[in-house]
Amino acid sequence: MIYSALIPVKSLDEAKSRLAPYIAYTQRVALVLDMLHHVVYILRQSTMLTNINVVSADERVLTQVQSWGATALSEERTGHNPALTAAATRLHSTGTHAILTISADLPLLQPQHIQDMIERSRTHHVVLAASQDGSGTNAILVRPPLVVPYVFGINSFQRYQQEAQQRGLSTTTYISPGTALDLDTIDDITAMQQRELAEKQQNSCNA
Repeated sequence: MIYSALIPVKSLDEAKSRLAPYIAYTQRVALVLDMLHHVVYILRQSTMLTNINVVSADERVLTQVQSWGATALSEERTGHNPALTAAATRLHSTGTHAILTISADLPLLQPQHIQDMIERSRTHHVVLAASQDGSGTNAILVRPPLVVPYVFGINSFQRYQQEAQQRGLSTTTYISPGTALDLDTIDDITAMQQRELAEKQQNSCNA
């Protein structure tokens, strides 16, 4: 079975706009690219994905991801969900059996999280990974592709569950720090820094 990953990335000019009062534009761009690189690297390390695709309207992003071993897909339609739909349709037409659509800003993501989601997809049509607050969706694995429409946005987690239920599809929720923590606000960055500090202190004590 062919599993493909699809990572949507906004234009770098819009990079982490909610962080603008705290972080300079160049730093926000670097943060976006660093996290994207991490996600692409982890997806490749999982060894369970046939291909990794990044869809974006930003040529700088598309050029960069190719050097990391990902396939660059230019946005064919305007808007987050329409662009994803077009990209997923293209992947489906070339033989993909399941698509993992995942956020580009998951600094704690590890290969095991990808493997766990794929294992769950063998017995469920839809595997959902919620954001920390439980309202957003940081990853969704669907089999077959587009079995539910893309509804990213406000309260997307609940909306995906409703879309699946209306179609009589089996769903499961995957919970892990790696898929839950995304960096959108200054509070997210603070939480990440505190976590890193706690881990360093624990490692120091165990040394």
